[in-house]
Amino acid sequence: MNTLIIADLHLSEEQPATAALFFRFLKERAQTADALYILGDLFEVWIGDDDRGSFNQQVIQALKETSNKTPIFFMPGNRDFLIGKRFCKQAGCQLIPDPYVTSCYGISVLFTHGDLLCTQHKSYQKFRKKMHNPFRQKLFLLLPLKKRREIAKQFREKSMTLTAAIDPNLLAIDQETVELWMQKYHAAYLIHGHIHKEGVYQSQNGTKTRIVVGMWNDEGSVLELSKTEDETTLNFQLVHFK
Repeated sequence: MNTLIIADLHLSEEQPATAALFFRFLKERAQTADALYILGDLFEVWIGDDDRGSFNQQVIQALKETSNKTPIFFMPGNRDFLIGKRFCKQAGCQLIPDPYVTSCYGISVLFTHGDLLCTQHKSYQKFRKKMHNPFRQKLFLLLPLKKRREIAKQFREKSMTLTAAIDPNLLAIDQETVELWMQKYHAAYLIHGHIHKEGVYQSQNGTKTRIVVGMWNDEGSVLELSKTEDETTLNFQLVHFK
């Protein structure tokens, strides 16, 4: 048995192949795991838990069926930060904050979506803080769904334009922030997504590990965690679900 971690599926009606792959992953792989962690950006965009479109309901139903067999922990990302308690209740998921520290097979593990680690991108961090303001969110969610869809579309188009023009160094994970977080939360492992490029990074003394799960496209990037015999470290493996 093991624990599975995924992120950055960016599900939408426009990408049916990725959605089909995710549904198959839930049935064939996730339902036999000890737990499933989804570290944000499950959806390309989320405009509110009251958006009851057929595609959203498909995802909710698939998660609910899996949650009957496997605990699912969901952390919102920068694309779906408006996912709330209603969605998680319907989908059978436990909503967790960002960052989130827990004991996994007796080892301290720190989970985050990843955008909070890009601290050199000052303008984005200011924007993120504004968007996570509860009052701003409440006002947005009071708008009609049609209006929210229009605003979300405009934001996506603007975001793609700005991202294409930005210095790639600003989008990188800040190593100093990583070290500070792992020290603050006494974590042996830090696991995140967001940057869409999977990888494993060890500290200089080999006592701490940062693992990045990748984006889903034709294949699904999945991190598998399991306990070791001596129970002082974790077995981990990044695999591709096809």
